Amino acid sequence: MSNDNRLIGRVLSVDNFRVFIKIEDDLRGTYKSGVLDIYEVARINSYLIIPVGADRVVALITRVTMKEEVEFGKSSTSISLPTSSRYISATMLGTIASNNGTEKFIQGVYNFPTLDNPVWYVTEKDLRHIFDDKLDESKIQWDKDYYLPVGTSPAFSNYKVKISPDQFFVKHAAILGNTGSGKSCTLTSILRNLFNYDYKGSKLSNAHIVIFDTNGEYKDAFIPEKDVFDALDSDTQSDLALINANYYGGEDKVQVPYWLMNWTDFRALLNPSEATQAPLLNSAIGLAKNNVQSTSVSVLPTHLKADIESILNCSTDDLKKRTWDAGGNWKWKSNNEITNIAEAILPFDGTLADLISDLGSEANFNNAALQTPIRENIQNRLTELLTQVSEINITSAQNIDLPIYFNYQELCTKFLDAAIKNEGSGNARLNEFISTLRLRMNSFLNDKRMAVPLMLKNTEEINKAVLPQFLAFLLGDYNKVFSAETDEHFIKLYNDSNPVIDKKRNHQINILDVSQLPFEVLETVTALLGRIILEFVSYFVPTDRGKYPIVIVLEEAQNYIAENKYSVAKTVFERIAREGRKYGISLIVSSQRPSELSKTVLSQCNSFIIHRLQNPEDQKYIRGLVSSANVDILDQLPVIPQQHAIITGDCVRAPIQVRIDDVNPTPNSHNPKYIENWLQDSTIPYKDTVDRWLGL
Repeated sequence: MSNDNRLIGRVLSVDNFRVFIKIEDDLRGTYKSGVLDIYEVARINSYLIIPVGADRVVALITRVTMKEEVEFGKSSTSISLPTSSRYISATMLGTIASNNGTEKFIQGVYNFPTLDNPVWYVTEKDLRHIFDDKLDESKIQWDKDYYLPVGTSPAFSNYKVKISPDQFFVKHAAILGNTGSGKSCTLTSILRNLFNYDYKGSKLSNAHIVIFDTNGEYKDAFIPEKDVFDALDSDTQSDLALINANYYGGEDKVQVPYWLMNWTDFRALLNPSEATQAPLLNSAIGLAKNNVQSTSVSVLPTHLKADIESILNCSTDDLKKRTWDAGGNWKWKSNNEITNIAEAILPFDGTLADLISDLGSEANFNNAALQTPIRENIQNRLTELLTQVSEINITSAQNIDLPIYFNYQELCTKFLDAAIKNEGSGNARLNEFISTLRLRMNSFLNDKRMAVPLMLKNTEEINKAVLPQFLAFLLGDYNKVFSAETDEHFIKLYNDSNPVIDKKRNHQINILDVSQLPFEVLETVTALLGRIILEFVSYFVPTDRGKYPIVIVLEEAQNYIAENKYSVAKTVFERIAREGRKYGISLIVSSQRPSELSKTVLSQCNSFIIHRLQNPEDQKYIRGLVSSANVDILDQLPVIPQQHAIITGDCVRAPIQVRIDDVNPTPNSHNPKYIENWLQDSTIPYKDTVDRWLGL
């Protein structure tokens, strides 16, 4: 076919990413006949080809206009009918480049068209390059190529839109759109296609995907009820069996041990005052995690240390004045200042108390020769105690952030009291300052909303072996790594309540249904789990980093990473967004209000799937996140239909609108059926609901 026959217009203007084209005057319709077919000329979301040397620039049509033009004759008495001209605005997306006789579509433009450059319609051959339709699957490079189908092109329904899974996951991704626009179905569809794909004769078998399911939607999509599962076709059943999703959640089911929390978590949960309560709470947690009831055996209050130093520094005459009776007898007094100091020290250290008592005794108080060795022994013992204090403080500071078991109820009483006692003087005043914190800590024990999810009432000591079991369950590998059943309470709770398809295999998708968690504890639990995963993989040996990739999905992400509010969850997930790639952890954030999300997290996302967005602030925010070359296609956001989205970023060769593939079964995100339900004769279960609310 002659390229001259493909001509539909010429370039009138060109800038860095946009071209303005005038359609040929002799082309009156919206189609042009070719040798092999009839080709569409000017349709939104269709493509144009602009030949530049041996390459062909691919441009996406974003606007079509018509203008009337009047030609004035030389004769003032003549009248001419107006003629119309049609124009196209198009965004240049990439180049079909020729190299050693082969052609390949690459993102970006390096040879720009010139004025009056011819413009061609797109052919089937061009479309096959654009959509990678004839990609040789035997030569696919998993980390580079775009091969996974996620939907179809609305403009070319015969062609699948493909993404690069590695690029989608490795640099974080965002799925955005109004409520009801199809975000959860999009994620489900992509994940199902991911596991359905034939990877050169193999299937995925070692994926680690964790979904924080804020709305309780994904169980129906990956672990349907038996009657629903039995009604599915055999291929779908095989896909779901391969995924073997793990589900943990529902009422009173999500339980995460409080002792996994670090100091930041406790401070966010208990909200101590910075001046007095926070240092004491920090000290108490350090004592609890080191299982030290009190450091009083080796910690001296500040005022007693000052008294000891004054004794060591005073002369024999000064010591005499502090031990004799000044009432006129000028003799040694048994109940003197030095022996009183010894009695005050006795509860803290008996050896030191005995030495000071000897120094103030009748035999030694007025004898410099006898005092010298006693003073040396006092100094040595004091130095020894201070060294022990330093070591304990260092250990406590190091261990306070480690996931070490301790008894929360003892923290509220014994260990908090020990922290106050170790401060020395002013215990009554400190007890008064700490009273509101103690009240808050005890109230959590009696509040089911807090005590159950965080296991605050657990009094059984948990052995150290349970932490790897918990992590293996969280990431879906429990059945793969730990074949024997555990006696640990909360691990058994996980396994016994787990409605999975096959409990003997690993789970490639892990659904944490946090929809029943009270808002007061939702942030604490999700932040704790996210941080535990990050800290766990950060301790991999360097050669294992990135060897076990993990994907964390944040549904309704505005609950965790809101921009205008401090939260411990936001701190954790911002750290994952910044540092996760080097450890092999990526985020997928899903939200209906992108403008309210953390700028740090979204700025780290390199792939976007954007559904309908009608809020002007959200539209403006999205335009600021993506390349300016994509601005024209983003103008479609307010009008694109449900199940359609615009995909842009590193995961696709070029930005494109796509109709996401259907998925069955779907997440439980259906709209309420108002009229149908209002026609029914049913009654709201008031009493049962309130009883469940109150924990009755």
